Amino acid sequence: MPIAMHREKRHYSEEVTFNLTPMIDMTFLLLIFFMVTARLTDQKVSVPLELPVASAAREPKTIENREIVNIDGAGNYYVGDQPVTEGELKAFLVERFRNHPPVRVYLRADAGVRSELTSKVVEMATEAGVQDLIIGTLQKRD
Repeated sequence: MPIAMHREKRHYSEEVTFNLTPMIDMTFLLLIFFMVTARLTDQKVSVPLELPVASAAREPKTIENREIVNIDGAGNYYVGDQPVTEGELKAFLVERFRNHPPVRVYLRADAGVRSELTSKVVEMATEAGVQDLIIGTLQKRD
């Protein structure tokens, strides 16, 4: 004997909604990423220096993707804002070139630093394989 199947027809009247939570989460993640990135770039040039003045100085288009080497007034070397010895700086440049060529360097030296120290960094960078090095100066104001 056949059993009669009885089905109820159900009508759902749900409204279609858009969930904004993932979009808001992504916006906050991007905001945090850009804040942290901007802060790291600022820290690399945070070593207190008085840059030399040059009449032909031009502002670099960008210092992104450059290793920033600083020499303070006392002749101390820094990679970004981290103090390093001369040997550590040379090893860093060689290792950086070996693992992630090409290496671009932005050298910032205090105006009171002896030119021998600046020349040493340029020589170390050349020996390490760096082909793009800019030296930070300020433009002479008339």
